[in-house]
Amino acid sequence: MKIKVLYFAALREALGSSGETLELPAGVTTLAGVRALIANRGGDWDRLAQMKNLRAAVNQRMAEPDTAIADGDEVAFFPPVTGG
Repeated sequence: MKIKVLYFAALREALGSSGETLELPAGVTTLAGVRALIANRGGDWDRLAQMKNLRAAVNQRMAEPDTAIADGDEVAFFPPVTGG
């Protein structure tokens, strides 16, 4: 199953990437699984595991860790945003 992953704001800057296409291994079927898969790369990618308030969306809708992921989905990760 292939998905598109987007990274926003400070996360994009830290990773040096605005996004990628991922081929998910069997068994990775939730947003939490995608996050863990990416974080397991280590180095700067570990930020996905470390960020406590990391927000995510699936197909442009806010999503929870147990949200199911399907072939062709777009997953976006972004840190919390504050305004002033």
